[in-house]
Amino acid sequence: MSIFKRLRDLTMSNVYALIEKAEDPVKLTDQYIRDMQSDLEDAEKAVAAQIALEKKFKLLYEEQEALVERRTEQAHMAAQAQNIDLARRALEEKKNAEEKRNEYKASFEQNQMLANNLRGKLDEMRKQLSDLRSKRESLVARYNAAKAQNEINKTMSGFGGSSAGSGMKRMEEKMLQMEAQAEASNELTASRGKSLDEEFAALGKDKAVEDELAALLKQYENKDNK
Repeated sequence: MSIFKRLRDLTMSNVYALIEKAEDPVKLTDQYIRDMQSDLEDAEKAVAAQIALEKKFKLLYEEQEALVERRTEQAHMAAQAQNIDLARRALEEKKNAEEKRNEYKASFEQNQMLANNLRGKLDEMRKQLSDLRSKRESLVARYNAAKAQNEINKTMSGFGGSSAGSGMKRMEEKMLQMEAQAEASNELTASRGKSLDEEFAALGKDKAVEDELAALLKQYENKDNK
């Protein structure tokens, strides 16, 4: 039946293979789920119609079976009453009922077999749809994890690039230059900030050192003369 075409022509292993290769497996899985849900609804209607046929022929078969039994009993009653014509009519109707019973029984058994076959296919479709829905949850988790990993990799690649390294080096050089300028500025400020007294005091300290050095040298000059 056409409603089972997807089940017949496209096995779940093939579906999973196509999903794994898809650029967006989540969207493809959702599409397969929608398609299978639609097919399943059609299949359920077809199975329901087949089951209705099965029940119809079962009822007709049972009615004729009951009629055969009733006409058999009536034929015996008429024979016991020596009513030959009534017994003959009962037997004739019994014969017709037996023919119909056998016909309906064959139809019932055939439709019962078809209904059972469709029930099995319907159960298989339901299982496949359930499996695909479960597969979707796993795919969504994997897909989102892969997207997050790609984003992280792109971000991290920017940190390790040559442009970032060059930028950092320029920043370090700029900082060193600013620190050197600040140190030079401090020295200039310190020298300009000395008072006149401080400068004379410094000059006095330098003279004391010179006087001490001259005395030390003179001491050794006296020793050499001796």
